Amino acid sequence: MSSYSIKDLERLTGIKAHTIRIWEKRYGIVDPDRSDSNIRSYDDEDLKKLLNISILNRHGIKISRIADMSLSQLNQKILEVVRPESDYLSQIESLVVAMIELNEDRFDKILNSLIIKIGFEDTLYFAVYPFFEKIGILWQTGTINPAQEHFISNLIRMKLCVAIDSLPAITNPEAKKIILFLPEWELHEIGLLTYYYLAKKHGIKCYYLGQNVPINDLFSVAETVKPHALATYFISAVTQDEIREYIGMLSEHFSSTYIMVSGMQASNIEFRVPDNVKLIPSAKVFKQFVTGI
Repeated sequence: MSSYSIKDLERLTGIKAHTIRIWEKRYGIVDPDRSDSNIRSYDDEDLKKLLNISILNRHGIKISRIADMSLSQLNQKILEVVRPESDYLSQIESLVVAMIELNEDRFDKILNSLIIKIGFEDTLYFAVYPFFEKIGILWQTGTINPAQEHFISNLIRMKLCVAIDSLPAITNPEAKKIILFLPEWELHEIGLLTYYYLAKKHGIKCYYLGQNVPINDLFSVAETVKPHALATYFISAVTQDEIREYIGMLSEHFSSTYIMVSGMQASNIEFRVPDNVKLIPSAKVFKQFVTGI
């Protein structure tokens, strides 16, 4: 059972802390624990309920009406109002609930519905990628249960691996080549697998090295492959100095090669990166860039 501050709930649900306090007082929507100094703390059930309330309220249902719904009525109304082909924010919030509940059936139903409606690639753009950005918030607040994240990550990883394997092999000898890898400290590969799928689907010859790649091994592989670009991903907590040093080594060694860097830690970079290093903020930007190299 995780514990969330009211600011955590604001970041995760989009409901202002002031509004949560009003709803709590007026409608009894949630009943937080309080410390001796009267600081509120909320649990997984409170987060799930507020995520569901956020979805319904965004669809124009008044809070006074939502407050009178039972849990089963609340869940039924969610199914009625959410439209997979357009309401991506609600789908992402529903995926967060499925993660918290360790509910594989709910997860599969949400994701499969999206894939049927908009296709696998758009599901990556509009749901999976932003969903993992939301999980990044949970990591930053220090409130996520790692088992919950591993549970959902492995489900998505399996879907990505099946999707990648189903794509035709790249046989064009003139195809651009990309090496995808994670640095030695990094084990989170969902973002990189997403890039692997997108690059292969759009005709790029991929060399996927995966997790925890020693930099000298990367250099050795690149000598053989002669890639047009490299892609990596930074999620795990490392210092700005460590990131700067690592990017500097990559840039110096691959001075005539584009290096694409993504992930939560990359988005927090405060220094100027070398000219051949491109900070990639989203899967869609990655596709646009990689297909143009």
